[in-house]
Order: sequence, then structure tokens, then C-alpha cells
Amino acid sequence: MGGKVYGYARVSTREQNLDRQLMALEEFGVERENVFADRASGRDFERPEWIRMKEALREGDVLVVKSIDRFGRSYEEIIEQWREITKEIRADVVVLDMPLLDTREDKGGVTGALISDIVLQLLSYVAQVERESIHQRQAEGIAAARARGVRFGRPAKKRPGTYGATRDAYLEGHITRSEAASRLKVSISTFDKWVRQDREDA
Repeated sequence: MGGKVYGYARVSTREQNLDRQLMALEEFGVERENVFADRASGRDFERPEWIRMKEALREGDVLVVKSIDRFGRSYEEIIEQWREITKEIRADVVVLDMPLLDTREDKGGVTGALISDIVLQLLSYVAQVERESIHQRQAEGIAAARARGVRFGRPAKKRPGTYGATRDAYLEGHITRSEAASRLKVSISTFDKWVRQDREDA
């Protein structure tokens, strides 16, 4: 006797619609009471319905999702969760949009599970290469912008006209750092930074 068939669906925000995923799961044959759905970011797996679904899964059960990105954004974490479900819980996983990701015995047995693992590893590699490519493009863009004189971050706070006299009063020991900052209407850390910059520029 086969196990239960569960479905998992996820959207990132309350405004997004779960209907397409729920319809795909229903067409596969997942009963509505066995569907777990989160409205949460794919950043990690600390999602209430995902956790409930994992607790419900037993050996021989099948977990169905519409697409691999419904698991989450991090392929490293997806692989970890996939292995926990297929190797530790010993349930099967079916990804509707990617037929190669189907670990059920009647869909290829050991070979099917092996192909699924290879496909997952390939997806992880592609995702990692894309992330590194994006970071490289960002770094190159920032370097090029800096070469053109573009400044990043908040603009430096301008020193008020009374700064010179206030700084001198502080350096001569007539007032404290706190009093100097108060007179200039800035934080002590900003005043300290200005004084430090003056020393470096001297």
C-alpha cells in the first residue's frame, strides 16, 4: 500500500496568488487537505507550513511541488532539504515543471533517484555561477563608476562655519568632546571623525 501524497506551494508576498500552484497540485491528484501553502520569502526554510509538512511526511509518502523554486532561493539549502526528505525520511519528491526531478521507483528506481541528484547538483552549480557572475558584474560596475568619480554612500556631512573655532577650543582643553559636538549639533562620533580627518590631512 502506497503512502500519502502531499503538496507544497509557496508565494513570497500576500499579494501574489497561489491558484496556479494549487491547480497544478490538484491536477496531479493531491487532495486539498494534504496541501501545505506558505506566504513567505524563499530566503530560508523557517516557514510554518513547510515545517508542518516535513513533520507529516513519512517513509513511502510523496511530496509534489510545481517548480523547484517553490522550495526556496538557495540551491544549497534545497539540496540539503531534498536529501533529508529522500534519504532520511525516505519519501519521494516530484517536481511537476521538471519531470527529471522525480524520485519515485516506478519512474526509474535507483536510476531515477541518481538522475534527480545529478540534476539538482547541476542546478546548484548553475545558480552558484550566476551568483558569482552577478557579483563580478556589480564589482566591475562599482569600480568603473568610482573611476569616473562617482561617490557611493551617504554624502559627507558639511562642517559648520564654527567648526574651526570649536575644534581648537577642544584641542586646547577648554571644552570636552561632548560639548564640542553639542555646539556643532552633530554626534560625538562625527566630531571625532572630523578631528581625525584633520590630523590625517595635516
